Amino acid sequence: MNDVLIVLTNCPDPESARRIALHLVEQRMAACVNQLAPVQSTYRWNGTVESAVEVPLLIKCTRESYPLVEHAVRELHPYEVPEVIALPLAAGYAPYLRWVADESRAPRSA
Repeated sequence: MNDVLIVLTNCPDPESARRIALHLVEQRMAACVNQLAPVQSTYRWNGTVESAVEVPLLIKCTRESYPLVEHAVRELHPYEVPEVIALPLAAGYAPYLRWVADESRAPRSA
């Protein structure tokens, strides 16, 4: 069974996006994080429609490492309620999926 996920989050600026991406990969929570070009987001927050430029991240990890990824994003993200959405993959190139699984094995605490 394929246990690779793509986790989405949007950051308010390139620096916070880089900080989160680097942490996730350095700590082996994710195999790869793509920092995409800025996007214009429109959303309702505290009863008001707002708009902001955000930097999306596509985080490749496994179901097993997802709780660590979510926790790290919540801790490092400057938003009060950051978007953290995990999408399962329907299919993928087997060698790539194995690589993601191999590289998303965060060391366990003793």
